[in-house]
Order: sequence, then C-alpha cells, then structure tokens
Amino acid sequence: MKRLALIALIATAALSTSACITVIDADHDETAWHGNNAQPFDTARSECRERVDSTNNAAFRDCMAEKGWTRS
Repeated sequence: MKRLALIALIATAALSTSACITVIDADHDETAWHGNNAQPFDTARSECRERVDSTNNAAFRDCMAEKGWTRS
C-alpha cells in the first residue's frame, strides 16, 4: 500500500510540474516559431536580440528567418 501511495505521489508531482511549465510557456510567443534545419532557437533568438533594435519587429523576424526560423 505504501508503494502505491508513493507512486501516486510521484505521479501527481510530475503532472503538477509539467502543468506549471505549460502555463509559464503559454505566456511566451516561442510556440509561434517553426524551423527546419534551423540554428538552435535559443541561440538564434539571443543573436537576433543583440543585433536588432527591440522595437523593430520586422527586422527581428528577418534576422530569425536568416537563421532558419519563420513565424506562423
């Protein structure tokens, strides 16, 4: 019985953690980006943020496109 309770507790903790990650990620717009044979997303995003003015969305999208990422 203790083993079953422990498994249930671990499963609940795992599901709770994954739900939190989903909610946190829902606030970010990263899910709208798609890439095939693209540079790793985090690297591309960091490089484009450094290179492009943060108020120029079109330039940022162009920079990401150069790295293989498009936005849907």
